[in-house]
Amino acid sequence: MKGPDGWVREEIGALRAYHVAPAAGLVKLDAMENPYRLPADLARSLGEHLAGVAINRYPDPRDAALEAALRAAMGIPGELDMVLGNGSDEILQMIAVALARPGATMLALEPSFVMYRMSAVMAGMEYAGIPLAPDFTPDLPAVLAAIERLRPAVTWIAYPNNPTGNLFPRESVLAIVEASPGLVVVDEAYYPFAGGASFLAEVGRHPNLVLVRTVSKLGLAGLRLGLAVGPRDWLREFDKVRLPYNVNVLSAAAAAFLLARHEVLDSQARAIVRDRAVLEAGLDAIAGVSRFPSAANFVLARVPDAPRAFGGLRERGILVKNLHGAHPLLANCLRFTVGTPDENQRLLEALPPAIG
Repeated sequence: MKGPDGWVREEIGALRAYHVAPAAGLVKLDAMENPYRLPADLARSLGEHLAGVAINRYPDPRDAALEAALRAAMGIPGELDMVLGNGSDEILQMIAVALARPGATMLALEPSFVMYRMSAVMAGMEYAGIPLAPDFTPDLPAVLAAIERLRPAVTWIAYPNNPTGNLFPRESVLAIVEASPGLVVVDEAYYPFAGGASFLAEVGRHPNLVLVRTVSKLGLAGLRLGLAVGPRDWLREFDKVRLPYNVNVLSAAAAAFLLARHEVLDSQARAIVRDRAVLEAGLDAIAGVSRFPSAANFVLARVPDAPRAFGGLRERGILVKNLHGAHPLLANCLRFTVGTPDENQRLLEALPPAIG
């Protein structure tokens, strides 16, 4: 037998690879990307800066300039350690690999980011998804009962949550941290749009709390740079499973250069928050659309027939995310990334006929 059958782990064989929908020729509102390019003068300066990068050399695994730029831009105190990843996806995988002792369980609140489950399966961990309440808030008694029963090695909490967009009650998150025997990771991928809501100040106060962030939603998705911050004893273990040279020199140099000028990215984030409010008001005015509050750069909405609306929007040149079938709580839900004002207006004009 020369093929993979009989050799690949059964749970890997049962997985589907992470799917990225083709978007050529479409208004791309499916992937929570910042729709704004860098200003032309800044893009030119970045190109000149990158021209001087020594691509013949391996990256510095502890890039002091990059780490300093991240700390300054995100307000990360010096007493917290930091580990960098090739996007926050790699951080997820590091944590799963480090904690995948025989019988270990990963717990997450669902619906949430699909890579939590996938990272558990890839690492050989057990996985438990605890359903949110119908209003997408944590069912705290159910979560605490699951923690007591399963004693999870790691619990993931997205704040704001993806794909629902909401911020969980702060007291619920802290109750989960206090009740957990293992690690709790708060994933703040969408923090730039959350009005300052963050658990960064709590990280040093709880020995089992780690925070994960990314520069992707700030407008640097193509650089693939994520980070974990937390107590040194936890991050020292994660650093052991980090692949050597996992952040390439061009990404590191570009991120350090742009984060030192983060006021441009911050301004874009503020524009996205303003545009989100306009999009939400427009969705509220469309009959048959029920949207949910968002603290992220996307809006979740329920329509009468999500597969039909998804197809209708695609026929009209707009790509969104169809979440129908992903989880029972997401029945007939679509997720709309906040685009430029023109893109958002095109969506609002195309949605009523797409719904039918």
